[in-house]
Amino acid sequence: MASAPRSRLWRVRFPLAVFMLIALAGCAPARHYEAVLVLQDFASGPADSWLKQKTPEPIRHALSYTVAGRVHHADLYLPDALEGCGMPDQKPASRCPRAAVVAVPGAVPLGKDDPRLVAFATTLARAGFAVLAPEIVGYRELRIRPADAQDIADAFTYVASRRELAPDGRAGMFAFSYSVGPALLAALQDDIRNRVRFVVGVGGYHDLRRAMRFFTTGWFDHDGHSQRITPDDTGRMVLAYSSLDYLENEADRDVFDRMVAERTRTPDIDLSPLAGKLSEGARAVYDLAVNDDPARFDALFAQLPSRMRADIDQLDLARHDLRPLKARLILVHGFNDNLIPWPESQALAAAVPEGQARVFLIQRVLGHVDLSAPRVFTWRFWREDLPDLWRLWRVIDLLLAEREADA
Repeated sequence: MASAPRSRLWRVRFPLAVFMLIALAGCAPARHYEAVLVLQDFASGPADSWLKQKTPEPIRHALSYTVAGRVHHADLYLPDALEGCGMPDQKPASRCPRAAVVAVPGAVPLGKDDPRLVAFATTLARAGFAVLAPEIVGYRELRIRPADAQDIADAFTYVASRRELAPDGRAGMFAFSYSVGPALLAALQDDIRNRVRFVVGVGGYHDLRRAMRFFTTGWFDHDGHSQRITPDDTGRMVLAYSSLDYLENEADRDVFDRMVAERTRTPDIDLSPLAGKLSEGARAVYDLAVNDDPARFDALFAQLPSRMRADIDQLDLARHDLRPLKARLILVHGFNDNLIPWPESQALAAAVPEGQARVFLIQRVLGHVDLSAPRVFTWRFWREDLPDLWRLWRVIDLLLAEREADA
């Protein structure tokens, strides 16, 4: 029998878990209950939810903005129309934004239009946030660049400067996967560092080289012990396509495209005949991408084009002093993440001032950035899934608290 779609499973199984969370919260403030509704809406996807029933459909519209002469494009999600918002006589009960957040996806082909980001931003808008989802140059082509941090900083500058979107300057960032790195580099910039109240990171990295070693070999270290998970091929694809900015042979892109297509159709296919058509620099990238021996990683990394290595180092948070960061960090990572290993979030938290970061490790219901449906009537639910939902509820509750003036 075919399994039910994920959204339908959540719709059927989630209510009981929700009631359990409410019971655990006890006589909690309204925000705690709202966090339950937001969690359910995240999990429901396009399916109906209690939050959808209680709130009007958010407004999404495309816009362009300019910061220091740099032109950007983005989608803005709002709880409702902005008429009267930001005015001194604004009514507290109005559907005006209570805070703003810049929402940044990972490097995915659909960029800001990825259905997962659209659903996420829509839910946050239902919760009273003005959500700006910027178009990051290169993401749709799976390319990553140091300039990504400036794009995120500009998005924050724009949204935080508009009082109708960010009352009293209440604004932060929410980044997924690779984008956690550029988001934190943006939050460190002198012109916005004191204005970024919070950064939420899901599945992010601290040491980019260490993350690359994982998504190429599957090996990572924790407490002095090496562990292995079969990595997602996405990391290898991002490595290959990002290298195109540093290669002179335009034919390399066609070869990489063919490799990706062949590997998608036949995961076990031998790509060495295609590899023979690559230029010297592209071959170095290929050799690193297909290597499964962690002991060879450093030597293979050293063969990458020098400009590429320099830009990777620029994006590597482990090579930056994160102590000047002012934003509160809320870091979420799944133990089953097969793109960036979970100890990276712990290392990131250890790199900022003590007490500034909170880390929530999710046992089962979160992979890299996607939720999965728990089975309520099982022992595993009581041992693992309910504690996971409790942790995710706490994350959302902390995020909702950032809408408040005294947060």
